[in-house]
Amino acid sequence: MDTLDCMRTFAAVAAQRSFTAGARQVGISTKLASKYVARLEERLDAQLLHRTTRSVTLTDTGQAYLERCIALLDQFEELEDVVQQRQQQLVGPIRITAPTGLGSRELVQALQPFQTAHPDVRIELVLSDQHISILEEGVDLAVRFGTLKDSSLVARKLTDMPVVVAASPNYLAAHGEPKEPHALSTHNCLLMTASSQPEVWTFSQGRRQIAVTVTGDFRANSPRAVVNMAALGRGIGRVPEYAARPFLESGELKQLFADRGTVNMPLYAVYPPNRHLTTRIRALIDHLAGAFGG
Repeated sequence: MDTLDCMRTFAAVAAQRSFTAGARQVGISTKLASKYVARLEERLDAQLLHRTTRSVTLTDTGQAYLERCIALLDQFEELEDVVQQRQQQLVGPIRITAPTGLGSRELVQALQPFQTAHPDVRIELVLSDQHISILEEGVDLAVRFGTLKDSSLVARKLTDMPVVVAASPNYLAAHGEPKEPHALSTHNCLLMTASSQPEVWTFSQGRRQIAVTVTGDFRANSPRAVVNMAALGRGIGRVPEYAARPFLESGELKQLFADRGTVNMPLYAVYPPNRHLTTRIRALIDHLAGAFGG
C-alpha cells in the first residue's frame, strides 16, 4: 500500500469531510479509503480524524498534518511534471465531464488526436446533462456551455458555439413561419434547460442585441431531445448547431432567422483552482482550445 496513495486519500477525505465523497474524488471504494486512512494513522501512530456516523472532522494533529501533506502532494505532482516535460511525454489519468450531446461526438472527435499523440494519458469521460460537482466527483476538467455559476472554479473559454433556431416544415405549415424574432412569443417554443436563461432567446441585429422572452409546453436538459421534438413538429427549438445539423441537412428542420444571427453559446473548460495544475491537464486544455477554436 503506497504511502502517497494513503496521503492523497486522507487529503480528499479531509477536504470532503466524508469517506464516501473523498473516496469518490480519488476513484476508489469507501472501504478502501477507510483502510488507507487507518493505515496512515497506524504508520504515524496518531489519530488524524474524528469519525462519527454523520461526519468526519480533523483532529488537531490531523489539521497540522493536512497542511504539510497538501504541500508535499503538490511538490510530488510538480516533480512528476518536471520529468514528463523533460521526456516530452504526458502520463496519467484525466477525468472529464461534459454534456451528453457534445461529449458523445464533438468532444470525442477532439480528444482522439490528443490520445493518439499521448498514448500514456488515460481519459475517463463522464457524460451528464446535469452539472455534477467537480470537487465532490473527483473531476479534473468539465466542458460546459454558458456562464460560469460557481465562482470557486476557473474557466477558460474554448469557443463560441453557433446556435440555430429551427422548426419542422409541418409545424411551420400548420402555425405559420415567424418572420421576426419577436413573433416567437406567439409560438410553442421548446426550451433547453441546460442554458442559463432557457426562456430568453437572444439575437444580434447589427451592432445591438435583442432579447425575446418565449414560452412552450416542452423543456429538456439535452439539446438532442429538443431538436428531436422539433423534428417531430411539436414546436420551435433553439439549439447548438451541431445538434441540429443532421436534421437541417435532411430537410426535417428548417432554420429560421438565418439572416438575423442568433447569439452564440460560449463553451468553456472548467476546472478546480488547484495549487498546481498538472502538465497533462494544461496540455489537454490547450489542445481543446485549438480543436474547438480552430
